[in-house]
Amino acid sequence: MQLTHGFEQAACIITLLATQDPGIPISSEVIHHRLDGSQTYLRKIMRKLVVAGLVKSVSGNNGGFTIARSPKEINLYDIVQATEGEIHTYPNTGLIDMVFKDFQPVANQGTSVVNQAFAKADRQWEAVLKQQTVSDLICETLGHHEIPLVNWNESDEKRELLIQKLIRNIKA
Repeated sequence: MQLTHGFEQAACIITLLATQDPGIPISSEVIHHRLDGSQTYLRKIMRKLVVAGLVKSVSGNNGGFTIARSPKEINLYDIVQATEGEIHTYPNTGLIDMVFKDFQPVANQGTSVVNQAFAKADRQWEAVLKQQTVSDLICETLGHHEIPLVNWNESDEKRELLIQKLIRNIKA
């Protein structure tokens, strides 16, 4: 099973929002600029994240998007569900039953057995993703115990100075 490109973009959007001061929305233009993706496609992803309760849309002149919950409360599975829906890795076309069609009365058991095996694997996969919070992943990536905040709406020059200062503080 492979997640879609939309999941990757959603994870990046959540990361941007998690590192932004929650009182200052990030504009959709900044998100588009950072991810360099199709604006139409990004709007669809943003809509999914808003509907899932992971992101808030803020209207007005200084509007944009903010994270809806603490990064400590958002896990990878939340993002998967928002972008992909429920995951069922086994396609279940009934083909396995065709293999056993001559073995009545167990002909329909094949699908049931395989479905159960993949359902168990899906639950384990889900459990692992639920343990991985956005906060944990960002902190591990940066080697820091707290998420440093960056105003992604600032000009590239101002933001670069702030990021360099944050990197020096993280290394210290």
